[in-house]
Parts: sequence; structure tokens; C-alpha cells
Amino acid sequence: MWQFLKYTLATLMGLFLFLMISILILVGIGAAMSGGESEFEVKENSILKLDLNRPIVENASTEDDNPFATIPNPFFESTEKIGLIQILSALERARIDTNVKGIYLDVSFPMAGYAKLTEIRNALEKFKRSGKFIYAYANSYSEKAYYIASVADEAYLNPSGLLDFNGISVQYMFYKKAFDKLEIEPLVFRVGQYKSAVEPFIREDMSPENKMQTQSFISSINREVFAKISLSKKISANKLNQIADSLLAMNPVKAEKLGMIKLGYWDQFESLLKSAVKIKAKSDLTYVKLADYLKAKNPIKAVEGTDKIGVLVAEGEIVGTKGGDDNIGSDDFVKELRKLRDNKSVKAIVLRIDSPGGSSLASDVMWREIELAKKVKPIVASMSDYAASGGYYMAMGTNTIVAQPTTVTGSIGIFAQWLNIDRFLSNKIGITQDYVNTHANSNFMNSLGELTEFQKSVIQNMVNQGYETFTSKAASGRKMDIEKLKSLAGGRVWTGIQAKEIGLVDELGGLDVAIEIAAKKGKLKPGAYKVVVYPKAKSFFDQLLSSAMSESSMAEKFAAKNLPWAKSILELERWKKREGYLALMPYLMEFE
Repeated sequence: MWQFLKYTLATLMGLFLFLMISILILVGIGAAMSGGESEFEVKENSILKLDLNRPIVENASTEDDNPFATIPNPFFESTEKIGLIQILSALERARIDTNVKGIYLDVSFPMAGYAKLTEIRNALEKFKRSGKFIYAYANSYSEKAYYIASVADEAYLNPSGLLDFNGISVQYMFYKKAFDKLEIEPLVFRVGQYKSAVEPFIREDMSPENKMQTQSFISSINREVFAKISLSKKISANKLNQIADSLLAMNPVKAEKLGMIKLGYWDQFESLLKSAVKIKAKSDLTYVKLADYLKAKNPIKAVEGTDKIGVLVAEGEIVGTKGGDDNIGSDDFVKELRKLRDNKSVKAIVLRIDSPGGSSLASDVMWREIELAKKVKPIVASMSDYAASGGYYMAMGTNTIVAQPTTVTGSIGIFAQWLNIDRFLSNKIGITQDYVNTHANSNFMNSLGELTEFQKSVIQNMVNQGYETFTSKAASGRKMDIEKLKSLAGGRVWTGIQAKEIGLVDELGGLDVAIEIAAKKGKLKPGAYKVVVYPKAKSFFDQLLSSAMSESSMAEKFAAKNLPWAKSILELERWKKREGYLALMPYLMEFE
């Protein structure tokens, strides 16, 4: 079915790619004629407009170069990604920039996990301590949006708007009944009662163990979030819990009376901003977009010398040897890490991890390279939203592990999966299979049919061995007794603050804390080193060309955006492509 879809779309994609290439040529000619981009000038009394209503990734191009951003098309989302590293850089610049008087925070529905949002919130708090203002305005606030907006001097809401404030929830989708109807038999081989990534295929609901661990870590995240909101809004955590339970904040008038937000229309909000920058009511406000601001002259004094701290970003699912724009391949990672290891000007490395895990083999390959690099120079792990399972596998090889209190980590476990679709092929669509072997198990793991009990035992034994390897290396990296480590493993997921309490994490904090620790370990004085991020963020056109080289990538983008059933099909397709044994958490988890 999937192959049929791809071929059906081939002509359409060809025409679309022809258009893309034509535009690329025109843009290239235009760029050549313009002679390069000039430096952006930040005017006096400027307000930095921080639009967070986009997918927030670790590192993204600041080039505003997508000509299709506002044009509906069947292949690409119009929403542009924004880089966390770029946000943090802009906030630090604006903090000391005399031309920037404050921030207009535009946040209704930020697309990021709580760890990334905590990094941004902490940077906004630091900005506020400079004496400059932060004001937020939205027609509605999601739970995550309000977490950010609560740091503002005032968060304004349209009088007819909505404040979604009811605590954190996690939902999973289960496929067992569908598999039963289709006569597809999923076979699962795992170690660890909490290794729940396989549950959607073998259960109709969450296991008691998974429900317990999920309740534990979302409650931990919620406590951290409410604690920060409580400090900012001067509303007790107990009161916030009452508000969430009773849905009081969903009524804008009640939300204002509770001290959570201010009500006002956009024109009233702009009047407030004019007053804040001390300009006349009839004067125009000067807004500066993030992308433009990062093209302006940096007000921070340049660092003399060549000493560097290299920040290596590892973001996405760990998929095997070759990665892509949204995942981690061991070959690409190893190549970048070796460059940093051999670069004498790089005195320390920060490994920035945002990954739910994936291929156990690829994780082990990267762990080995981290161990080798650690012998040459210090490596500090900085955990983002996720550093779980294979993501933790990478972190455990570093000198020091730093996580946000709201980071999701742990999930030390391993599993393998197999789909027996023999009866589905035969009974549902009339396809049968037969084979000839030279040996008893020549077709092992190659057919689409049932596994023998012996074959099942072989897989389970290999999974068991993989688990022993994972836990023994984790115990060694954490300098922990193996039995104690195993008591914390079993696939269980922890938050950063929980992981710190049990010894799986060394320090709590963001990327800035990890960089400071790396500097100390690298014997670098404050302000005497540069921070360089690797690999370089791809521009829109680099991403376009990369996608254009892959038929499947283009087809998947089209299907995912335009066909309502495609996401489930693509998910099964990804499961088929996952080779070997997996160190993966329930990565489809969404907090809201």
C-alpha cells in the first residue's frame, strides 16, 4: 500500500521539485546580484518581539529564507522552526543592548517540551533582572504558554480568550484491537517491567507499572511548573492546584480576579507598550523580530583568543548509521565528535541531547566514541526535553550529566519487536508465502510469518544480553553498584529532579550550567572562551535539497500532511525500518 502511494505521488512530486529548483535558481541569481546581506540596524526604543508559537528545536537557521512560508503547499508545513540556542543568544544580547527596552512575548501555543521551555523561562527571568520590561499578550494561552507568560511583568489576555490551566496530562494510543481484527500478531521481547514503548501494540490500555511511572514523572514536572508560576505570580502552589482542579481559570474574568492574567484588547496592550518605552500615543512602536535581531551587531564584546567549548547537538530518534534532519545517525555523530576531539582549540565538549532513544547498536557506537573522546578532553552532557533510553546511553559515557528538573530521562532498558503478518496476508488480501532453506533457520528474521519457540528464545536471550550490557555500562559510568543501578532501571522513566535524587544525574540546570561546568573542567576562565555549536544549522534551502534527494522523504511529508490515516501507517513503517534491538522510551508521549 505504501509503495503504491509513493508511486502514485511520483509525477506530482516531480512537477513540484521542478518548481522548487526553478525558484532556487532565481533566488541564487538574486542573492548574487544583491552582493550579500547587510547588517541589521537596531533602532532606539526597540522592543524585541519573541514569537514562540513555532516548533522549538535545539539549533535552527536564523535565515528568514523560506519563500513558501506563507504559501499553502502540500509538501511542507508553513510553520518555521525556531532554535533554542538562537533564542537564548538573543535574550542574552538584548539584556545588555541599550537600544532594546523590553520584550513583547507572543506565546499562545509553544511547540516544545517543558525542559526547553524552562531554559527559555530562566533566560527571561535573567533578562528581567536587568530592569527591562517583559509583557505578554495572547488571544489564548495553553498550559505551556502560560508557564512562559507567567514570568512577564504582566500577561494580557483578550477578554473573550481562553486560559487553559488544568494540569498536565499524557495520552497514549493503542493498536491491539486493530491488530486483532487484521490478524496481525505483534511479538515483543523486552527486559524491564517499565519498558512501555511496546505497550501500544500488545495492550488496549496502560499497564499498572506504566501508569504508575507516568503518574510519577508528570506529577514531578507539574510540581516544578507550578512552583515557578507560584513565585512569579505570588499565588501559592495549593491555590494553583485548586484553580486547576476547578477549571476556574478558563473563565477570563475569574482568571483576572485570581491574579493570573490581565484582560485587555490589542490596542490597549500597545498603549501599555508605548508607555513603557515612553513614546507618544500617536507614535509607532518599533518591533524587532528574532531573526532580524540576530543579524544585528552583537553588543556583547567579542572574546579574544582561540579557546572554544564545542556544543555538539544530538537531537531526534537514534535511527542507525545514517541519520537525517530530524534524527540521529551514529556515523554522522561520530564524524562530528571526532572533529571536536581532534580540534586543539576546542578545550571541552558539551553534548546537548534531546532524544527518546532508538537503535541500541547506534547508541553503543556513539557511547564508545564518547568514551574515547573523554580520554582527550572533558565532555559534559546537557539534557533537553528528553534524554531517555538510547539518549541516556549517550549521556552515561560523559564526565558530568546536567538535566533540567523537567527533563524526561532514564528508561534504561531494551526491547525487540516482530510483526507476524502471515495470517493478515493470507486471510485478508489473499497473499501466501513459501520458502526453501539450506539450514533449519535460514529464513530467521527474514520472513513475514511466525517464529518458532527456539527462534523466540534466541531473540529474548539477545535482548537479555543487550540489557546486561546497557546496565553494566551505566553502573560503571555512574560509579554505582550494578544491583542498585538495576533497581533504578527496568525501563523506568524519571524526571531530571528525580534522576538527580537517585544518582542518575549529577547537576540540575540548563545548557548554560553545562557550559560553565565544561569550562571549569577544561580549565578555562570565565569570558575567556568562545562557544561554538556543531553541526551548523541547515538553511531552508539546504533542507529542501536534502528532502528532494529522498523520494520517501517527500512522499512521507505529503502523506503526513494531507492524509488523515497516514500518520498511523507511517508509524508502522518506521517500526519496520528499525533494525536490531531498541533502547527507546514511549516517544509519542505528548504533555499538555
